[in-house]
Amino acid sequence: MKRSAINVEIKRAKELFESIGFRLPPFAFWAPEVWKQKGDSIREIVDNRLGWDVTDYGCNSFDERGLLLFTIRNGNHKMPETYAKTYAEKLMVSKDGQVAPMHFHFRKKEDIINRGGGDLVMELYLSTTDGELSDLPFDVSLDGVRTKIEPGRPLILSPGESVFLPPLLYHRFYARNGDVVIGEISEVNDDEHDNRFLKPIGRFPDIEEDEPPLHLMCTDYENWIK
Repeated sequence: MKRSAINVEIKRAKELFESIGFRLPPFAFWAPEVWKQKGDSIREIVDNRLGWDVTDYGCNSFDERGLLLFTIRNGNHKMPETYAKTYAEKLMVSKDGQVAPMHFHFRKKEDIINRGGGDLVMELYLSTTDGELSDLPFDVSLDGVRTKIEPGRPLILSPGESVFLPPLLYHRFYARNGDVVIGEISEVNDDEHDNRFLKPIGRFPDIEEDEPPLHLMCTDYENWIK
């Protein structure tokens, strides 16, 4: 992705979050040069990859396959003595028609919430023992209501509705009838070890630096902060 395109998506996301009355923490708005002045005080943000995350999954077609995320809080499986949080919270933007590809998590449990905008369409499957899509029906919890789900049948979440996803449950999702602001409340998020995509795909984009960053992404910290 071009940095200029990432900057545009972050600007749009800030406007969307503001439109639904969701306030981001102060570090969401820091200019790149501010990060260098913070020293060791921001170690939790850096170690746990809090902040902006814009991905095209390495496909170079963000509007068709991609997602914008902002990680508000997170723990760390590698450093549980340092970071005691056993939970994470994200805010995401799925653009109308933009698909987040089919994947599951090996250990993370999560609630996916439509925080506002259009409809969030989810397609869910159990995993077979060899990591493929199962054709068996199953139950999920929709805002505390146990609901029978047929594999792959679109599950529509309107604003305010949510679904609980246990580990090993395949899911892909996309917005319909407008962009959607998505909330995620989960156990600790670990993008390096806990994601399994049905078809191998990249998690983070290759960035073409055609202009300076508006805000740093979580993948920028290593290069920007010493």
